[in-house]
Amino acid sequence: MTLLNPLQALLDLSEQEKASRGLRHTPREINQQPETWMRTFRRCQDLEPEIMESLSRAGISEGASRIVYLVGAGTSDYIGRALAPLLRRRWGSEVWAVPSTTLLTDFEQFHQPDQDYFWISFSRSGDSPEGVALLQKALERHRNIQHLVVTCNEHGAMAQLCAQNSSHALALILDDAANDRGLAMTSSFTNMLIAGQCVAHLGATGRDDGSSFGDILAHMVEVGTQFLPAAAEAAAAIAALNCSRACFVGSGVLRAVADESALKLVELSGGKIATMAESPLGLRHGPMSGVDDQSLFVAFLSNDRRRRGYEADLLDEIRSKRLGRLRIAVTANGAQDVASLADRVLSLNCRAEFPDEYRPALDVMFGQLLGLFASSACGLKPDQPSPTGAITRVVSPIRLYS
Repeated sequence: MTLLNPLQALLDLSEQEKASRGLRHTPREINQQPETWMRTFRRCQDLEPEIMESLSRAGISEGASRIVYLVGAGTSDYIGRALAPLLRRRWGSEVWAVPSTTLLTDFEQFHQPDQDYFWISFSRSGDSPEGVALLQKALERHRNIQHLVVTCNEHGAMAQLCAQNSSHALALILDDAANDRGLAMTSSFTNMLIAGQCVAHLGATGRDDGSSFGDILAHMVEVGTQFLPAAAEAAAAIAALNCSRACFVGSGVLRAVADESALKLVELSGGKIATMAESPLGLRHGPMSGVDDQSLFVAFLSNDRRRRGYEADLLDEIRSKRLGRLRIAVTANGAQDVASLADRVLSLNCRAEFPDEYRPALDVMFGQLLGLFASSACGLKPDQPSPTGAITRVVSPIRLYS
């Protein structure tokens, strides 16, 4: 039996209907992701000499004691959170995701005069007011910081600042297809994350050949292409239930997936669906009280045996307490240990023992699709889901304080 693919149904609409329903960009940008990941990989390969020079200036390739900050706001911050464990393992460096919104207000608390730092900043537009102001401040006042900016817009202010400060900064500009035209970041999230994973492998040259990431990514493209239709069918069916709340949980890098999924659903539903994200153990310390009989509960389950044990226990507790209207589990492969604990299990069907560190770009597509179909179910236009203008594609300018 062939599964109905509601995402393809949206893609097959006439251009006139797409425009009237606000569906010109977001469905296409979600659907294109596996195809665009390989383009991002090739872009990183083409820029390998420049990237390696940037990493060398930062002392990464030589194993220097430099603190790495992964910088971004909102979705771009979650890229850093999804990437940090891979960079720690491959570079042997101290790596932390620090929101640009925090660095701008509390810069001195995160920087010691005698310590070297390397910032990797993520920004779809390269025009985020916090990101631009922060980068400009660092380039002007803290010349000991080296920068790599991953962006989808060659004309953005952050890319221009890098060009003007080439001895301290490099802009890794992705293919224009990754520069989402819809309000919600989808292709841009996964492609900037893929670029970061590729850089993680390049920086490990000498310890492990960076070319191995090509094999990992080829598997991800295959898995993602096969996962999209099943995830879309599930997301559309869930959105039709009109749950008023949603809770997402995940451990390690999958906590970043939970955060991003919660953000996608609240953004694309125009705030009509209240969302939260937590770790499996953290949920038990109070936030579980927010999971009521109108809540969707989604658990992104780790492939690590130890983490998986805590996650399965939480699912069992949620089931035994009869919390949540619908319980969904997303796994890398297999569902034998959790099949009885969830109403529905979605498997990515990754190869055996596929590391969690590479999963976020795959798992997050389910969260994106939930947002897409919930947006339409709420009577909104997914490309512009904020009719009041509460949020916009590029965050409004801010007043800067010295």
